[in-house]
Amino acid sequence: MNTDQRQEPLSLEALRLRDRAEFARMVEANSSLIYRLALKLLNDPQDAEDILQETFIKAYQHLPEFDGRSSLSTWLYRIATNEALMHLRRKQPETVSIEEPQADEGPLQEPLQIVDWCCVPESELMSTEGRAELDRAVETLPPSLKVVFLLRDVAGLSTRETAEALELSEMAVKTRLSRARLRLREELSDYFGEKMQG
Repeated sequence: MNTDQRQEPLSLEALRLRDRAEFARMVEANSSLIYRLALKLLNDPQDAEDILQETFIKAYQHLPEFDGRSSLSTWLYRIATNEALMHLRRKQPETVSIEEPQADEGPLQEPLQIVDWCCVPESELMSTEGRAELDRAVETLPPSLKVVFLLRDVAGLSTRETAEALELSEMAVKTRLSRARLRLREELSDYFGEKMQG
């Protein structure tokens, strides 16, 4: 057979029957994405490894029930996000759940100090220091905004896929994404403002 097996779409039927070879292909295709999401949510490599394992254990247990209404990767993101948020709640019981509206969200408004990023060279935005500064800013987001930002802007899911993964409405995803981006812009304004003046 000439076709590269990894290019063939995964067989839902085989996965539902818990075919081990097909499950191994699913793990190979999705593990790095799930690990990166967990690492950014939890900021701890060992915790991210644990979430990765838990995600695929739960997926293996529940594959016969997977209805295929969302894509496999969206379904895996949902499991991983739930596992990561449960992990956060165990470590920080005061952490708010993703479903609850944030008390501090308030009305959506433009922060007072915003640097116009159109003038920041892309090389500066994508430099190692610029990415580290963005990562630091993402850490300041509350979990409900952080997870939406990571799924939409980092993992590249669509609004609909993000809504499915988090079991939120598309409007809630759009609102939280807007809030996350505004907070990040405000958080990064000082850093990029100095870079542009320097």
